[in-house]
Amino acid sequence: MAGRSGRTVRDLRRANRTAVLQRLYFDGPLSRFELGPATGLSSGSVSNVVADLVADGLVEEAGSVDSDGGRPRTLLRVAPESGHMIGVDVGETRVRVELFDLALTELARAELPLEQQRYEVEVIVDHIRSGIAEVLAAAGLAPERLLGVGIGVPGIVERTPDRGAVVHGQTIGWDAIPLESLLRSGSPLPDTVPYFIDNGARTLGQAEMWFGAGRGARNALVVLFGSGVGACLVTPEAEHGRAVEWGHLTVRVRGRRCRCGALGCLEAYAGAESLLARWREEGGSVPEAADEETALTAMLAAAYPPDGTAADPVALAVLEETAEYLGAGLSDLINLFQPERILMGGWAGLQLGSRFLPAVRRHALSYALRHPAEKVTIELGRLGPDAVTVGAAVLPLADFFARGGRRPDPAPESPPPAWRTALQERVPR
Repeated sequence: MAGRSGRTVRDLRRANRTAVLQRLYFDGPLSRFELGPATGLSSGSVSNVVADLVADGLVEEAGSVDSDGGRPRTLLRVAPESGHMIGVDVGETRVRVELFDLALTELARAELPLEQQRYEVEVIVDHIRSGIAEVLAAAGLAPERLLGVGIGVPGIVERTPDRGAVVHGQTIGWDAIPLESLLRSGSPLPDTVPYFIDNGARTLGQAEMWFGAGRGARNALVVLFGSGVGACLVTPEAEHGRAVEWGHLTVRVRGRRCRCGALGCLEAYAGAESLLARWREEGGSVPEAADEETALTAMLAAAYPPDGTAADPVALAVLEETAEYLGAGLSDLINLFQPERILMGGWAGLQLGSRFLPAVRRHALSYALRHPAEKVTIELGRLGPDAVTVGAAVLPLADFFARGGRRPDPAPESPPPAWRTALQERVPR
C-alpha cells in the first residue's frame, strides 16, 4: 500500500533498516537507546528494526555499557562476516584485486602486473577474472556470498541499457569498451553477483571521504596523482562524488603532447609518466627497463639523497617544475569550486609524499584567489595505496545499504543504480 508520498510500507521498512545499518556501521557500536536520536526513529521502530536485522544475521551484540541508574545497555554492531565485497583497481602498472568483509577488513588480495601489455582490453579482463577467482579461493569463500564487485578504471564510465557499464578511456586507447559485458562473458561469478564500475579517481575520493582524511568535509577535492592525474569533486550537491577530468585542463598553449592526443594538458607535465619522460629528456639517469614506480623512486632518491650527498640538479629541477604545474592546476580547482579540503592520493602522490607536498601547496595558494585560498587545506590522503580498491568495494557496500541489507534480486539484467543513491544521501559524520 502506498501513502500520499508514493512510498509503500516496504519502502519505509527498507529506509528504516538502511538508517540503522548506516549509523551502526559508521558510529557503532551503539545501544538501542542511542540509535533513536541517531536515526530519528522512535524507540519502537528501533526495536523492531534491530530485531529484524539480528534475525537476518546482519547485526550482533558487542558488549554493554552502564546506564544512569538502570540496567546495562547492550551495544550493537554490524556483523563483519555478514557480507563480503571485492574491490578492483585497474592501475597503471598492475591490476589489484582485494576481498573484504563487511567491516572492510582485507581477507585476501591478488596483484597482477601489466608489464608491456599496458591497457590491452583482453589482458585487463583476464586479470580481473583471475584475481577474483584467486582471492575467493584464498579465503575459501563461495562466489554467491559476494554482495558485488566494485572496479575503479581510468576514463569516463557510461551506463547503457544493453551493455551495462561502458568505459571511454581516451588516454589508454579504450573507445567505448563494454567492460561489464566482457567480464560477464566467462565470469567466475554467478549472475546474481553485480559488477559496479566507476572512475578510479571517484572510488579513491569515496574511500577518503568515508574512511580517510575527508571525513567531516562537505566540500572537498580528492586528487589522484599516478601515471596521469585526475580528481573527484565532493560538494553538498554531489555528495557521492563526481569524477573531474582535471588532467586534461590546458596549462600551456601549444605545449607538450598529452597521451590523450591534445597539446598542453596538465597531465603532459604533471603525471608520473610525463615527469619521468622530462627527466630523461633533460639527461637524467632513468633506470633502464624499470617500471614507473621503480623509476620514480630512483628519481626521488636522486633529487633528495637520503645519505646527505649532493642532489641531482636535473631531477630536482624537474620535480620542482612539476610541483608548480600541479599547484597551478590545483589553484584552478580552488577558484572554480572553493573546496574546504584538497587531498592528494594515488601511488605517485603518496610516493613523493611529504617531500613534494609543501611545494605543491605553496604554488597552489600563490596562484589561487586569496579568499578561497585562505579557506582550503591541502594534505595527503590517509588510506595509502589501497584507497582505490577500498573505494571500489564501497560501491557494492553502498548498494547493500540502499537495499536495507537485502541482497540483489536474482539474475538482474544489469546492476541497479541504488548504490548511487546511497552514496548521495549523506557523507558519514
